Amino acid sequence: MTAKHALQGLNVAITRPAEQAQSLCDSIESHGGVAIRFPLIAVSALQDYQAFDQQISKLQRTDWAIFISTNAVDFAMPRVLKNLAKNHEALPENLRFAAIGHQTAGALGQYGVRKVLIPQGRFDSETLLALPEMQDVAGKTLASFRGIGGRELMAETLKARGASVYFAESYQRVNAQQNTELLKTQWLKNQLDAIIVTSSEAMRYLLDMADNDEWLRHVTLCVNHERIAELPRKLGLKVLVANAPGDEAMLQCLALLARSRLVK
Repeated sequence: MTAKHALQGLNVAITRPAEQAQSLCDSIESHGGVAIRFPLIAVSALQDYQAFDQQISKLQRTDWAIFISTNAVDFAMPRVLKNLAKNHEALPENLRFAAIGHQTAGALGQYGVRKVLIPQGRFDSETLLALPEMQDVAGKTLASFRGIGGRELMAETLKARGASVYFAESYQRVNAQQNTELLKTQWLKNQLDAIIVTSSEAMRYLLDMADNDEWLRHVTLCVNHERIAELPRKLGLKVLVANAPGDEAMLQCLALLARSRLVK
């Protein structure tokens, strides 16, 4: 994306956790748009890691460690390495790693994990599960590193293929907002055109808080996966889906919205 003013006059709310939103906010503003920081989800450590420590004690007998997000890496790997060091152990040589996408694989690289299986094309559970390595799992043990309460699709599919699956949950997500008054006020002032939502959980929070308020029907929801678009579409809301993961595709999605507003 090269047009410096491609998003000129476009007011966009970003609902990612605050620590993950900065680069996208900077990109929107560098292309002439206005970024409104409105984190719907906050990510934090667990109060008690006893269950997590018990789960990772199984790593020596585990074939695959699957990481669902960069958060899963950042909250889990320091504790994994610390526990191994305490027992004078290293990561098991037979343990293979898989990640949901390039960013998650890159995060693993920060902890010395260089060889990581990642899907091609779309970066989601479905695409990872379609890889040949995830088909041939009968009799194998897999660990799913995630936050508390993640999707069950990965585990259910792998179990159906004959694998033994356990969860290593290392962080929690909480709703970071109490209501949507800020967004409603921005819209009433004609200063809100789009809301970026990049997780199904954040979308549920937004829709629950907005409670079918009329203002939301006049704002375009920009998402990065068809799965996230399903619920707002059923409610008759305006949705645009980026054609690929990552900030660049989301910027292209916003540029399309900006051009459509100009021709009205």
